[in-house]
Amino acid sequence: MAEFHRKIERNAMGFVLAIVVVASIGGFVEIAPLFTIDDTVENVQDMRLYTPLEQAGRDIYTREGCYACHSQMIRTLRDEVERYGPYSLAVESKYDHPMLWGSKRTGPDLARIGGKYSDAWQVAHLINPRDVVPESVMPKYGWLQRNALRIDDLGEHLAALRDVGVPYTDDMIANATQDALGQAAPDGDFAAGVVKRYGQATQVRAFDGDPGTITEMDALVAYLQIMGHLTDAAYKQAAAAEPAK
Repeated sequence: MAEFHRKIERNAMGFVLAIVVVASIGGFVEIAPLFTIDDTVENVQDMRLYTPLEQAGRDIYTREGCYACHSQMIRTLRDEVERYGPYSLAVESKYDHPMLWGSKRTGPDLARIGGKYSDAWQVAHLINPRDVVPESVMPKYGWLQRNALRIDDLGEHLAALRDVGVPYTDDMIANATQDALGQAAPDGDFAAGVVKRYGQATQVRAFDGDPGTITEMDALVAYLQIMGHLTDAAYKQAAAAEPAK
């Protein structure tokens, strides 16, 4: 083997060809699954879109680098399923741009965090993580509650997402600003509109506890509370598999 390596390393053209062959194998392994992606991604009827407020929260989550410490992909390992819930399905990330699956877990996986804690808990945790989790090493994000959320350009965000395949309608894009206001103010004039466009399961409330203003905290908590609940496919699959065990 050592002699073979010596010969390859002394032959420039042979070495280049060997690199090309190995790189081609790796490329094929990565690209080939894309030809069967239509069979890989599940097709579910109850998959819904992020509301403008939730999408704004997702953008803040990305901006603050939360994905660097939290993954959003539960693997099929038994200990992960028992800790976090049903393993992740491809369809659950169907409309995610960019994907935030991640692999680093300085903090826990967040794929099923939606509804696990109250809005008040999420707000307190973001303001000072150690108030609710003493051993936490997570930074503070208290300024999110003081930062007014920019909502005048949310329609442009939805339009850009439609260009890459997310099926937002013209009505959703045109009313993005009002829908963000409506979702964070349940007694306001726009609350009914956001439910009409995004479905009865839409969570409408003052996520940061103050219905008088719409903040970046509202948006981020709205996003956290919907994680893992854009579709019930994973829970239904887990329930169907339970009798077999």
